[in-house]
Amino acid sequence: MNLQINQGQINETYELKLTGEVDAYTAPKLKEVMLPLTEIEGNVVIVDLSGIEYMDSTGLGIFVGALKSSKANNSSLKLRGMTERVKRIFEITGLTEVMDIESGVKGEAL
Repeated sequence: MNLQINQGQINETYELKLTGEVDAYTAPKLKEVMLPLTEIEGNVVIVDLSGIEYMDSTGLGIFVGALKSSKANNSSLKLRGMTERVKRIFEITGLTEVMDIESGVKGEAL
């Protein structure tokens, strides 16, 4: 399965709504879209993961890289709408302790 990324913007707030799978095949596409947004000071990047059916360690690595970039560039990265399956992956790796994860909040359709 592929990864679809729908992007919306209001001022310095960007919302990425992801649908499909984030794995070794699709992760470069996500990195190409998300990382530049975290490199701009003051940006808020909200990633809606409610449509993600599967994520592997490559996908987690993209989020770790984006978190590091956001901290280095004084921007903000927030995750929302995780399915229980995806949230479990973040919990097992300890990323729920360091990432801004909104529970039970889904963004408006883009």
